[in-house]
Amino acid sequence: MSDNTKKSQQFLLLSAICAAITFSVWQLLLNNFSVDEVNFVGTQIGWLQSLREIPGFLAFGAVFLLLLMKEQYLAVLSLAVLSIGVALTGYFPTTYGLYATTIIMSTGYHYYETMNTSLQIQWLGKNEAPKFMGTLMGRSALAALATFICIWAAMELFKMPFWMVYLVAGIIGCLIALYMFIKFPLIPQKSQQHKHLVLRKRYWLYYALVFMSGARRQIFVVFAGFLMVEKYGYSVENMALLFIINQVATMWLSPKIGKLIAHIGERRILLIEYIGLILVFISYGAINNHWIASGLYVTDNLFFAMAIASKTYFQKIADPKDIASTAGVSFTINHIAAVVLPVLLGMVWMIDYSWVFYLGAAMAVVSLCLATLVPKSPARGHESVLVAQS
Repeated sequence: MSDNTKKSQQFLLLSAICAAITFSVWQLLLNNFSVDEVNFVGTQIGWLQSLREIPGFLAFGAVFLLLLMKEQYLAVLSLAVLSIGVALTGYFPTTYGLYATTIIMSTGYHYYETMNTSLQIQWLGKNEAPKFMGTLMGRSALAALATFICIWAAMELFKMPFWMVYLVAGIIGCLIALYMFIKFPLIPQKSQQHKHLVLRKRYWLYYALVFMSGARRQIFVVFAGFLMVEKYGYSVENMALLFIINQVATMWLSPKIGKLIAHIGERRILLIEYIGLILVFISYGAINNHWIASGLYVTDNLFFAMAIASKTYFQKIADPKDIASTAGVSFTINHIAAVVLPVLLGMVWMIDYSWVFYLGAAMAVVSLCLATLVPKSPARGHESVLVAQS
C-alpha cells in the first residue's frame, strides 16, 4: 500500500468519525429538543426537515467552490461548519432559532457528504471500494455508538442540559477538523475533475436511484424517530438506547455488507434492500406495539448500509473526470424530494400517521423496479439492462 493510499484512507476515516460524532448528537437530540424545548408538532418538524434539506438541494454549488479550493480542503471546512452549527443549536431554543442553526449545521453536513462521496470514489480502487466503504460505515457506527453512550450518561446520570451537550460535541468536531487541516497535506488526485456541472444521459438510472433514495430517507430520518417520541413517548434516554442498538448492529453488519456487495454485486443487494423496505414501511403503519416499532426502527436503519451499492455502481459506470461534479449533482437530485416531502408528509401525518409509511412503501416499490434495471456487471457502456439488450 502506497503512502498516499494510507493517507487517503486515514483522512476518510477521521473525517467519517468527525461527522459521526457531531451529526449523531444533533440527530439523537432533535426530536426531544424540538418537542420538549421548542414545543414542535408534526407540521413544524416537517418544515424543519424541509429547511434542513435545502443545503443538500444546493449541493451542486460545491462544484463552483472547487474553483476556489481543493476537494480535500472543502471537506475539512464543511466539517467545521457542521460542528459550529451543532455547537450553536442549544443556545437558540425557539422555532426560528432552531431553523437557523439547522441550516448552518446542514450546510456543513451536506457539503461534507458531497466531497466525501467524491473522494471515496476517486481514491478507492474498484475492487477495494465496497469493502473499505463498509469498514468506514462500521467505524462511523462505532464513533456514533460511543457518542450515544456519552449522551445517555451525560443526560441520565449527570443531568446535563441540551445546550451543554450540543456545545461539547461542536467543540470536539471543530478540533478534529483543525487537526485534519494541519495533519494532512494535499493528497494528489488521480484524475483532474471537471469544474462545471455534468449531466449525462447514460447516468439516468443512477440519478433515478439517487432520487428515490432521497425520498425514502425522509421517511426514516424525519418520521420514524418522530413516531417513537410522539406516539410511543420515548424519552431522550430511550432514544439514546435505541440509537446505541442501531450503531452496534451497523458496526457489526456494515463491513459484511461491503464484502457481500463485492461478492454478489450491486443489483442483488439493491433488490434485497428495497424488498425489505417495503415490508418495514407497511409494518410501521400497521402495528401499535412499541417493541415491534423499535425492532422495525433498527431494521430500517440497517438498510442504509446497503446504500454502498449505489456508490459502487456509479463508480463502475462513471468517467473518472465526472466524479466530483456528479457527486454534487446527485446530492441535489437526492434532495429534490427531501425539500418537499417533509412538509407534505407532515400534513398527512396530522391526518393519519400510518399513511406516511404506506406512501414510503409505495416509494420503495418504485425503487425496486429501478433496481431490476441494474446489470449484474455494470460498466461504462453497460449502465443498465436496457443498454445491454439494445
